[in-house]
Amino acid sequence: MICVSIGRGRHRHVIAEHRHLVSQGAKLVELRLDYINGKINLKRLMTERPCPIVLTIRRDIDGGKWKGTEQERHMLLRAAIVDGVDYVDLEEDTAKAIGRYGKTKRIVSYHDFRQTPDDLAAIHARLAALDPDIIKITTMANSPHDNLRMMQLVQSVKVPTVGMCMGDLGTPSRILCGRFGAPFTYASFHHERLLAPGQLSFEEMNSVYHYDKIDAQTTVLGVIADPIGHSLSPLVHNTALRQAGINAVYVPFRVPAEHLDQFLTDAKQWGIRGLSVTIPHKEAVLKRLTKFDPAVKAIGAANTLVFEGDEIIGYNTDFRAALESVLRGVHSIHRLDVDEHLASVQSVAAEHQPTEDGLQGKTALLLGAGGAARAMVYGLKKNGAKVVVSSRTLKRAQQLAQTMGCDCIDWNNRHAISPDIVVNCTPVGMHPNVDETPYARGHLRSQVVVFDMVYNPENTLLIKEAKAQGCSVVTGIEMFVRQALLQFKLFTGQNASWELMRDTLKRAIGPAKA
Repeated sequence: MICVSIGRGRHRHVIAEHRHLVSQGAKLVELRLDYINGKINLKRLMTERPCPIVLTIRRDIDGGKWKGTEQERHMLLRAAIVDGVDYVDLEEDTAKAIGRYGKTKRIVSYHDFRQTPDDLAAIHARLAALDPDIIKITTMANSPHDNLRMMQLVQSVKVPTVGMCMGDLGTPSRILCGRFGAPFTYASFHHERLLAPGQLSFEEMNSVYHYDKIDAQTTVLGVIADPIGHSLSPLVHNTALRQAGINAVYVPFRVPAEHLDQFLTDAKQWGIRGLSVTIPHKEAVLKRLTKFDPAVKAIGAANTLVFEGDEIIGYNTDFRAALESVLRGVHSIHRLDVDEHLASVQSVAAEHQPTEDGLQGKTALLLGAGGAARAMVYGLKKNGAKVVVSSRTLKRAQQLAQTMGCDCIDWNNRHAISPDIVVNCTPVGMHPNVDETPYARGHLRSQVVVFDMVYNPENTLLIKEAKAQGCSVVTGIEMFVRQALLQFKLFTGQNASWELMRDTLKRAIGPAKA
């Protein structure tokens, strides 16, 4: 169950949001009375309430906005209990002062906005001595491991406990606390009105993470990155999981570099089956792999991890997705045969073989020299293309060319060659800098295949100008969906729908404009 917090300044707005939430399926709502301006009318808020409520009046020292006296706050809490409020939230000292009365259930709460203390069990024991029906412990996460410690506490205690960590490091605990036995989690009414750091909205918890479907048997998948930002992978993967009827949830984990090793050690206790890996961890995870496919060794990076018992198996679906995207433009391949590709991907001893419709005799110009370019070089060379790399930082291009055995050219001279394929591996043209392009329109010939890895927006300026010049174009959405399909199969053993993933991604980034 999700408890949705409402914090508004006027009674009528609180009542309106309460009714709206119930119409959207909410079964429990927290009314934050410390947000209300002026005199509080309890009866107006509680009479004919459309669903059960948790009544909370949070002081500033506990992260709230209450401006009145402590005596006035206690009077309001007692009045609500006498009037039969469903739940009342009482801080540790308040719970000592206000006893049980009637049918109102007591949530005894603890908040720490600086850290997740080492003595969580001792804190819980103190709260358990205050006659709670539910214990709520909310702390600030300073490492991903803090989340696991909180979940282990929730799982181990007898009194029903809502345990969550705050901040963007703590988001996984809000999504997964039900898996470990929490009676409910908390969410905000709207993503623009968060009442606690790292809180998700009711809509996100429902439509992206399907929180109420998560149980003790739910498999955990996810993406690790730093920063995690507004990754679209959870939306795409969870939508596919839901359609396939798989009891799994895909979660965003922000993992700072210094905490990566501990997080991978913790993965088994989280119940993690698979992880997508992105910046800055693609190279760093290699030291923890027990098996890997040949592409991982050749590229020096893994973007997919699968956990099987004590094994951590690394794959690189980036190069396969990128290569298929290019081949789609060159040979008009419209669909990725996931099973065919995973036959080689999953055989960690097998080298990737060039396709029958290879790229022999083609010259590919790669713009950029980062991890995406490295994967692209590997795939293109394996399929017979001559590769030339150009980067705004010449030294990086030279290093990549030397490592991968290809050519490089100065950024200012990138238009001096006549490539058959142009691949943008840079963020140039990405939202919000949509008026930028890494390659001048006048140098685009109609016979050229242009592939832009940027997917937001789908129709970048480079793609628009390439279309205008009559080029064959492949957008970043192609690669995003192809690598997601491959990862989904590695994680679950099942095929996801190409159309579902593509359409979900397109809706998320907004209507494409030609």
